[in-house]
Amino acid sequence: MSQDLSSSISAIGVNGLVSIVVSLICIALAWWALQQVKLDLIVRHPKGPQGKLLHLLLAVVLGRFVAEFLIDYITWSQMIRYMF
Repeated sequence: MSQDLSSSISAIGVNGLVSIVVSLICIALAWWALQQVKLDLIVRHPKGPQGKLLHLLLAVVLGRFVAEFLIDYITWSQMIRYMF
């Protein structure tokens, strides 16, 4: 019984770590991709602190959406083993 509980807690920890790593990687990729977007067409001073903050927030939002999709996909692929 305690071994099953220990195994479950370990699996939850690994899933949490994978989620953190995937989220950070996706945010970094979104930041990198957003470097090609011309914010000067939307923002008056894209090099100012508000422009940089907007760039960061866009990267976090876009990266989180992509990470959420990837984490869901990993979870769903792990559930396939219970079909058979």
